[in-house]
Amino acid sequence: MEVFYDKKTFSEYIKTQKEKNKTIGFAPTMGALHAGHISLYKEARQKNDIVISSIFVNPTQFNNPEDLEKYPRTIDVDIKKLENSNLVNAVYIPRVEDIYPDGMERKHYNFGGIENEMEGAARPGHFDGVGTVVEELFRQVQPDNAYFGEKDFQQLKIIEKLVKVLELDIHIHGVKIHREENGLAMSSRNMRLSEIEKETSSIIYKTLKQVNDWTKTLNISDIKEKVENIFNQGEMDLEYFMIADEETLKEVNSISNDKNYRAFIVVNVGNVRLIDNLHLD
Repeated sequence: MEVFYDKKTFSEYIKTQKEKNKTIGFAPTMGALHAGHISLYKEARQKNDIVISSIFVNPTQFNNPEDLEKYPRTIDVDIKKLENSNLVNAVYIPRVEDIYPDGMERKHYNFGGIENEMEGAARPGHFDGVGTVVEELFRQVQPDNAYFGEKDFQQLKIIEKLVKVLELDIHIHGVKIHREENGLAMSSRNMRLSEIEKETSSIIYKTLKQVNDWTKTLNISDIKEKVENIFNQGEMDLEYFMIADEETLKEVNSISNDKNYRAFIVVNVGNVRLIDNLHLD
């Protein structure tokens, strides 16, 4: 596995692969890698000649400077994990100036309104930051296929929209959520949880599975009340829960048979913000 720390040498590598007509699969990350990230590369390995990872903690998608400061940085461990996976041909670890040569400004995109729902409502400008870094990485990596986890489902939909808006010839693949044994969605933030908090947090996925069952017999307002009651009894803080249309990401008050829906939840455990979601049958 080759490791590139600057745009110039990485661009030469990409040029060589393109000259050989190699297909490229790509999954960008912010590091602190776990088995969920590795599952992206397993998917990419099946359909591409070359699989590329990137590690870059993107400053423009953090609304809270404290979150940026606390974000785990484990480059050496991450490189070892990628090497040991035997799935990745190259990892790109750009400098800030490789991504933001003209200063750290985020572009503004029109994502059709989905950027204002859920996470966008809580974090203004967040998805402009995501779009800015992903667009730049796409232009440098030039992938045929790109892979994103469904844990960040709204981000996945944003990337799909980004590719359409920019008319990029890249196929976006969503990869199912990778979970701990207790059901907790794998996340780089989980390493900030104590063992007791990790175990307690298993209630998040259990609740989503209950929601899936409740939708068959209860209306949405009753479901929301039940979810709120579950988290009111514990030490976790329910930031929001909603059921939304998978395409528009708008919260719904009722369910019809001709659309796809997903339950979304955000819970704060201590000072760690955990997100999860589940497609509803």
